Amino acid sequence: MKEGPDISRVATLIGDPARANILTALMTGVALTATELAVEAGVTPQTASGHLAKLVDGGLLQVRKQGRHKYFALAHGDVAVALESLMGLASDMRRTRTGPKDLALRRARVCYNHLAGQMGVKMFASLTQRGFLRDDVDAPVLTDTGRAFVTEFGVDLAALDAMRAPLCRSCLDWSERRTHLAGSLGRAMLARMEERRWVQRDNQSRALIFNAQGTTAFEGAFPVE
Repeated sequence: MKEGPDISRVATLIGDPARANILTALMTGVALTATELAVEAGVTPQTASGHLAKLVDGGLLQVRKQGRHKYFALAHGDVAVALESLMGLASDMRRTRTGPKDLALRRARVCYNHLAGQMGVKMFASLTQRGFLRDDVDAPVLTDTGRAFVTEFGVDLAALDAMRAPLCRSCLDWSERRTHLAGSLGRAMLARMEERRWVQRDNQSRALIFNAQGTTAFEGAFPVE
């Protein structure tokens, strides 16, 4: 007799190419309309509507209403973590040559709402090496010295502590196969970098583009042995 969660149901939802494209498009953390997602999926609006209904019913997407418009977003961070891991498996099977866009994504990209890629992994490594994060089995833990560091960095920890969302979560980076920081702290750290104008988002992909000043500031803030 089968025991445990039914992974086949989730796999079926994700396994359709159009639905996979929809989910990947929402990895930016931005909510999109059904029309926009139809374009991303390469299907008609009517077909996209059916796919979106299945993803919402399956618990992978949530619907946000604003006026007369409906926007779709990933249901929660666990969906993004699962997709990031699946991308790592998919990259093993890929036989095409890596192009410039792929290199940009591997260097730095947004994963739902936090920093991923080489720079995301480097930030996590720096925080753990310096004792600001303790990489426990269940989830990373922000230490007292870490709280002082992120507060000095400009993150409002009191506001994050008041939220229901976990402060720190680990996410396995698909391109680096190492951990980067997720959770409300991961989101706040990326937001702070954007406020400081270290980085801007690529409108055509999930890539994050660090300018020269931002790269220098990042290297200074997150040194790695």
